[in-house]
This record gives sequence, structure tokens and C-alpha cells, in this order.
Amino acid sequence: MVRRVAVIGAGVGGLVSVKCCLDEGLEPICFESSEDIGGIWRYTDSMDDSRVSVYHSIITNTSKEMSCFSDFPYPEDFPSYLPHGLVLEYFRMYARHFDLLRHIRFQTTVLSVRKCPDFTTSGQWEVVTETDSVQESHIFDAVMVCTGHYQEPYLPLSSFPGIESRFKGQHLHSREYRDVQAFRGKRVLVVGIGNTGGDLSVELSRVAAKVFLSTRSNTWVLSRLSDHGFPCDMVGTTRFNHFLDWLLPSALTRRIRFRRFNSWFNHTNYGLASSKSSKFKIIVNEELPFCLLSGTVVLKPNVKEFTENSAVFEDGTTEENIDVVLFATGYNFSFPFLEESVRSIIDDNRSLYKCIFPPQLEKPTLAIIGLIQLTGSIMVGSEMQARWVTGVFAGWNKLPSPSRMMADVLKRKPPVKRNPSERENLKMSFISYTDEIAACAGVKPSVLRLLLTDPQLALAIFFGPCSPYQFRLVGRGKWSEARAAILTQWQRTLKPLRTRVVDDNSNSSSGWHWMCLLALPAALTAGFLFSKYPQPGWSPWAG
Repeated sequence: MVRRVAVIGAGVGGLVSVKCCLDEGLEPICFESSEDIGGIWRYTDSMDDSRVSVYHSIITNTSKEMSCFSDFPYPEDFPSYLPHGLVLEYFRMYARHFDLLRHIRFQTTVLSVRKCPDFTTSGQWEVVTETDSVQESHIFDAVMVCTGHYQEPYLPLSSFPGIESRFKGQHLHSREYRDVQAFRGKRVLVVGIGNTGGDLSVELSRVAAKVFLSTRSNTWVLSRLSDHGFPCDMVGTTRFNHFLDWLLPSALTRRIRFRRFNSWFNHTNYGLASSKSSKFKIIVNEELPFCLLSGTVVLKPNVKEFTENSAVFEDGTTEENIDVVLFATGYNFSFPFLEESVRSIIDDNRSLYKCIFPPQLEKPTLAIIGLIQLTGSIMVGSEMQARWVTGVFAGWNKLPSPSRMMADVLKRKPPVKRNPSERENLKMSFISYTDEIAACAGVKPSVLRLLLTDPQLALAIFFGPCSPYQFRLVGRGKWSEARAAILTQWQRTLKPLRTRVVDDNSNSSSGWHWMCLLALPAALTAGFLFSKYPQPGWSPWAG
């Protein structure tokens, strides 16, 4: 019987894990190596701290309604897209509201997590921690590892001949970047075009003499703003779009998707992506296209080699007088505190059952929370994982046999180990994955059932944003205010914009009611088909 649970890390995953443990009557103790909560969202100017932190100018690329905890909406006066300070403030509000801080031991490092000698029968773990140079040993019934996947910078210098032996300029990883001041007046080469690489290129272009952005990937660039200025993820991440993805041929959905991406600007003209490309990534950045158009950022192919002061690219071109090379090449994850027999079986999240449980263990008392990269908010995915895991620990949810879990893992695991910087092995459809874990936890809403009992709510769930409140309508942890939160999410989105009210006599409410009536047959059909057949493995926002 699981009672005492060790939670490692007090970032997003750690906070929701402590809260979910308390919801299930468990006794969590969270160990956090730093002096505060927030994980990577707690910004610091210090370069001495080994902890990974966001950069100063970062803005979330998922909106507040799509990335809040499912029973704790962001304040309605918070903007839809948030700087790191407001995200951290929200975490503090969450921790205070649910009284989580008293369960967290700060400035305590976990040194080791090892199976107890009687693990095959007890499932218990010995956890050794260190606080102020004093080590302490604890016995726990279960462990939730919540250290995420932004841990160790991935810096593939061996892939760039000359960067260490010949190049006289400075090179660094984006983890070391805090603000633009150190780059003023310099010629900067940014390597890597993920969200970080795009953000930093735009920001540096305001002060640098020139910014070059090198990429080997086909990349589609999206804006946070969608139709009529609403958040892109609220408009696009819907169960209706997800249903169309499942219903239509993949070649057709791909064409539709590329056409929509190109409706903002032609990506081929900008050298970013072609509609013929089979492999690509998607980033969110409103300013990058204009920077490319204005020449403040110049797009380049992959770097072939470096000389003393220049970069030679694979297309044969050379850029001279490069002062700084900034590698935005991502991160590796690691769990150095886990015993070797456990650590060695975790290659990536597909080594884990449902990306959470190591299936080889005799007892399912170790869970990895947040080792995922979704096409939506990781906060929502981590919370859903924690709800299911604590339900398993408390005995409400049951896992299949180890052999069945292992078979499921082998079916999903890619045959070839990928480059750590290529995060396809972590990226999954937000709706598919969250629904999958919600179904395991018994909290997935049924659109078909709601159509018969609450048509207004059913239509909002099916055609509106797939917001986290949907997963508080039924099952354990049901929240009495979930329905109201869903039906008022658009009002909360608009509230921070109402700082200057402009009269508008147009009334679109009647159009919405007609749309709902016309959509009813489609929703009924979709609800029936989704109950009969498996759902797709990716959404319109998958990369």
C-alpha cells in the first residue's frame, strides 16, 4: 500500500504532483535543490547557478486558457500570453491556494534513489538527500521524478569542424543567454531554429550589427494570433479539428495545413519550408518573418565548418567577421540520482509505459512526470500524468501486467535511436495524449453523453478550445466550477483587452446559435465514431 511519496523537483510537475498526492490522501514530501518553486520559469540573472532558467524576454507560446491547471484558472486580468514573471506569480498563487509549500523541502538535493532490498514485494525506495552538507536517508513507498527534460545543454561541437580548434570568436549555448547587452554591435550567428533560436534571433537583431540564423530543418512559422485576433491555440486546438484529422486522408490534411501556414506568408520565398517537405518543425514567432523581410536577420543553411573568423555553410557561401556563435540546440535529460539498473532502461519517453512508468520494474512505484513535449501546454499534460499516477498509487487506477506494458512500449518505440537535439521522440499530439491519459484515469469527458444531457456544453467542448477544464467534468477530482469555466473562457481571454472600450453595434450571438444548431449532427456523428474507433496519433498542430 503506497502512503509516503517522494516528489523530486518543485517546478510545474512537482507542484501538481504534490497537489494530486494530497487529493488522493497520500503523504508527499517534495525535494527541491534551489530555494524556491518554479523550475525553469524562475528567472535568474546569475550565470553561476547550474539550474536552467528561461531568458529574460520570454513570452509563453501557449495561451493562459490552454495552459492553466485544470481546477485553477489564471486570473482574468492576466494577458493571454504571459512573461515569466506572471507565470511564476501564478505558480505561487496555486501553491498558496492548495497549501503546497509546507510539503516542500527547499535547498535539498536528491543524491540517490535506489530500490530497497525487499523491492520485489514492498516496492519501496531508499532516497538519500543532502541539505547544508548533511546527508539523510529516507524510505518511501513511491517516487515521482519531476525534473523535466530541460536539464543538460546539448552542445554538439563535434558536428561543427573548427569551432573549437580554429574559431577565434566566442561560442556559447542558449542556456547562458540572459539579455542582449553582451551582443550589442556584434555579428552573431544563431545555430538552430526552434522556438528559442527564433526568439533570440529576433531579439538580437535589435542591437547586433547583423544576425545570421542557421538551420538544417524545414520550418513553418506560426503566429500566436489567429482569426480575429484570438489566441492561435484556442482557435486551432479543438476536438472538431482533431476529428477532421482522423476522418480525412493524411495527404489531404497535410495539404490543408500547409495552405493555412502559407496564407500568412509564403514560406518557400523566405527559404523556410516547402510544401513538398516530408519532415519539418513548427515554431511560434510573429516577428521573425518581418526580420527576414527587413534583412535584420538573414537565414542560412547548416554550417559546414568554421575558420578563424568566419562560418562556411553547406551551400558554399561564407559569412565573414563572426563575433559570436550562439547554439540554440536544445537539451538532454538525465536522472543521475537513479540507480544504474533503472537509469539505463530510460532512453527517452518511449521507453516508458504511457511515457511515465518504466515497465520492467516489479512494482509500478516509480513515475517520470513531464518527460513529454506536446503540441500544446506541458503544464496540462504533466497535471494529467500526476492525476493518473497518484490514482494508481492510491489503488483507484490499475495498470496492465508488466508484459502487456512492455509490449505496448515496444510497439511505440522507434527502431533507431535519434539525435538528442531532434525532439520528435518527445513530441506528441496534445489532444491525443491528454485524452489517452485521461481515459486511463477515468476523467475523459464523453461528447456523445453530454449531447444528450447538456448540448450547450457538448458543443463548446467539441467545437471550442480543448481547454484543461474539460478534464474536471467527470470522474475523481471532478470540479463543480468546470462547466462555468468552459463557457466563460472567451470572456476571460478578452477581459485584459478591455482597457479602452469601443462601441460596436454588431451582434454575432445569433450567428453563434445558428452555427450550434447546424453543428449538432456533426457533433453527434463524431461522438459516435470516436466512441467506436481509435483516435489519431497527432493533431493539426503536430510537427
